[in-house]
Amino acid sequence: MMRKRTDNPACIVDVTIDSIGFEGVAVGRVEGIVHFVKGALPGEHVKAKVVREKKRYIECDLVEVLSPSPHRLQAPCPYFGDCGGCSWQHLEYQQQSLWKRLHVADAFKRIGNLDNVKIEDCIACALPYGYRNKMEFSFGASRWLTASEIATGEEFDTSFALGLHVPGRFDKVKDIEQCLLQSDEANSLLLKVIALADRYLVTAHNQRSHEGFLRNLVLRTSNTSKSLLAVLITTTPELESEKDFVTDWMNTSDVLPQGSTIVHAVNDTRSPVAYGTIAAQRGDGFITEQVHDVEYRISPFSFFQTNSVQLPYLVTEALHAASIQPSDVVWDLYCGTGTLTLPAAKASAHAIGFELAESSVTDAIVNREINNIENAEFHVMDLHAKQAMDLLMELGKPNVVIIDPPRSGMHPQVVNHLLTIQPERIAYVSCNPSTLARDCALLGQSYTIESVVPVDMFPQTFHIEAIAKLVLR
Repeated sequence: MMRKRTDNPACIVDVTIDSIGFEGVAVGRVEGIVHFVKGALPGEHVKAKVVREKKRYIECDLVEVLSPSPHRLQAPCPYFGDCGGCSWQHLEYQQQSLWKRLHVADAFKRIGNLDNVKIEDCIACALPYGYRNKMEFSFGASRWLTASEIATGEEFDTSFALGLHVPGRFDKVKDIEQCLLQSDEANSLLLKVIALADRYLVTAHNQRSHEGFLRNLVLRTSNTSKSLLAVLITTTPELESEKDFVTDWMNTSDVLPQGSTIVHAVNDTRSPVAYGTIAAQRGDGFITEQVHDVEYRISPFSFFQTNSVQLPYLVTEALHAASIQPSDVVWDLYCGTGTLTLPAAKASAHAIGFELAESSVTDAIVNREINNIENAEFHVMDLHAKQAMDLLMELGKPNVVIIDPPRSGMHPQVVNHLLTIQPERIAYVSCNPSTLARDCALLGQSYTIESVVPVDMFPQTFHIEAIAKLVLR
């Protein structure tokens, strides 16, 4: 194929797929030019439509699979391909785990320039569907129509949707009635909300005009007790229909599993974040999980790992990487609700957690009290603020540091602080292999990276959690 400088969508090419890139898009080459083909799988020969041509690569959509992979599956979800939740339902789960390990290894080699790091086998999830303990759904005033829906020629009401954002579109929501990643109880409640919206004819929030009533639906499920924590986020109710909707929503608590909580929260800001001020609540206001003999209380907006089934393995590997001794002082940076701090405290002399979100720290302190763990303390701290390092200096030097930062990784000043105080061991937990590899390379001037263990917390997606064990040289 002669390379042309064109955005002609009618251009069809034959591509043999070699691999899957980190973001879940298949990669092939035509006369040495990289082609990204959304929806294809390694080993397949496909026809693809050119949708965008860049300087170094060409983006394509899958048109036809001429020679399918033996690992290709029929995706069980009717929304797969349009919804922003899953990217790999068409790939056998065992293969997902293999490719995730390769993505971690590739990041360390390509981004970190670290060729000799031992990448362990990926710890797969025993429950590849129904594993998520939290889903954040969005209401939208601009429903996304699929190509097949448009092809029918029917007229659709696009002014209301409840579901997940279409990839790359903050203003478009794919309307759904169930999500295979969450519990059956949560899906039943999702249907209940759809029925209420139909009954009261309330409006969805428009992200462009910032008008409309319904904003978000957050559903959290306890794997331990099966109870629900359901949060409806709206603007301030003004119309009678909106007030009646909220009243009916709050009454939903009567049909939920024992120990559940229903919450109505208000968000009148322009922020798209699923957060609000609690206006009404029925129930205790939290759900609980049990991990490593520690009970965790989870409130509506606090952070907790989304896969309760796989969480014990993540905690086990993090503690193993930390190699905590009874006399150790442990720091847990970006500690959330104390998921790693509290088990670390039980194995050490003292553990200190640092977290930006005050609600998470409040939960962490409660978790410490209900578990009678006296040697743990928590601080609300923005580790990216300049004064944070001065505060850390006042606390002395830990033996062990556990790190679980956001996808963006550690702030440079945190890396520099660790290189300055030089704890004996670092256990780095990350949901982004790229930033993990980058930060490990920076720490590599003083530390040996002994091993990296991928833990699949996100089946059916390209996302992967990984834990690196670093030991001071």
